[in-house]
This record gives sequence, C-alpha cells and structure tokens, in this order.
Amino acid sequence: MKRCAIFGASGGIGAALTTLLAAREDVGEVHALARSPVTANGKVVPHQFDLRDEASIAAACADIGGTLDLVIIATGRLVRQDGTGPEKSWRALGAEGMADMFAINAIGPASIARHVLPILPRDRRAVLAAISARVGSISDNRLGGWHSYRASKAALNMLFRTLAIELSRSHSQAVAVTLHPGTVDTPLSRPFQRGVPPEKLFTPERSARHLLDVIEGLTPERSGNLIAWDGSDIAF
Repeated sequence: MKRCAIFGASGGIGAALTTLLAAREDVGEVHALARSPVTANGKVVPHQFDLRDEASIAAACADIGGTLDLVIIATGRLVRQDGTGPEKSWRALGAEGMADMFAINAIGPASIARHVLPILPRDRRAVLAAISARVGSISDNRLGGWHSYRASKAALNMLFRTLAIELSRSHSQAVAVTLHPGTVDTPLSRPFQRGVPPEKLFTPERSARHLLDVIEGLTPERSGNLIAWDGSDIAF
C-alpha cells in the first residue's frame, strides 16, 4: 500500500488531492500537512508545519516516519498577505515583496524537498511533485508583469530540475517534477479570473484529478520537467 504526503493540504488543490488519494484502494496512508490542523479521517493523518520554518518541516517529516511513495507540495502564493501584488510594472517592485514570494514559492518547497528526499524509497518508484505555474516559464513569457511570482516559480522549476538530476544518481526509479494545475477556482486565483473561459476554469477537484492522472503516467525520463495538467511538457 502506498504512503503519500500532501504539503499544503488545507488549500483548495491540496485538500482535493488529499481526499482523492484517501479514496484510492492502493493508498494506505495520506499524511496531510498544513499550517492549520487538518482533521484526521480514516487514512488521513494530520501534521502541522510552517513553510517558513525549516525546523517544523524537519519535525513533520520525522513524525511521518518510514518511506513515502508520493509527495506533492501544493503550496504557493500569488498575492501577499497584505493584499498587494502581483506587480503589474517594474515600478511596483520591492525587495520585501520579492523576498516574500521567493520564501513561499521557492525556498519553502526546497526546504521540504531537502527533508523528504531521504525518505523516498530506493528500491521502487517514487514521485516528488510541486505545484508550479505556466507563467514560471521564461520562454512562454509574452505579457510581462507579475515579476516576483513569475521569477519565484521559475526558480522553483530550476530547483526541481537540479534536484532531479541529483536524485537520479541515487534513486533510479524516482521522478521529481513541477506541475502546472491550470487555472483553478481558488482564493489564490479568484481576483484574476476575469476573461478566463468557463471551460478553462477548473474546480480544485477537477485539477487534482488531472494532476494525479499525470503523476500516474510519469517515468524517470521525464524527471526534472515542468508538466501541464494535460500531460504536456512546458518549456522552461
């Protein structure tokens, strides 16, 4: 039976992923990690952590114990807690805002990876995935704007490409990828949904199903890639 962990399990996509995985017959445990407590329910085992506090991440991973077959980092921030952002122009750039975006969207997931990679199995397939975004693709940037969010997601993509290379040397069957979930109807994207066709605005459940389908078909050859909800690769 598979053991899974969802970091950011209280968010829209994270909660949907947790529910879907817990309903699968081949899954024995779903460790749901969030800053606010998640309710224990059947296969769901709650843990608390703070994305900005690496010690709490290390403690949560130690509390999980044993190996994990699937880890999904479903954390992220587009708008700061004070309501500012994303920047529409370079004139809105500020060091504090940029540091905030990088702390949540790149440094936090990197800290999680540091502590979960040692508990991935070496003798079978394992997947480490982080929710990224198409706007983190440098080659796909045609509109500009959203400077800190774009840059922090691009950094996340590069971090995962780099750790995937290292992971391949010790875990030949493992896969590490970043995933674009599509435009999902969550509080994170709600202020920016105007103009999105209804058929391209996903519920968290629909996006989570797509992402799990993509994960199911991943092979080590695609490790390090940025992959969209429909299974297509997105160029960096």
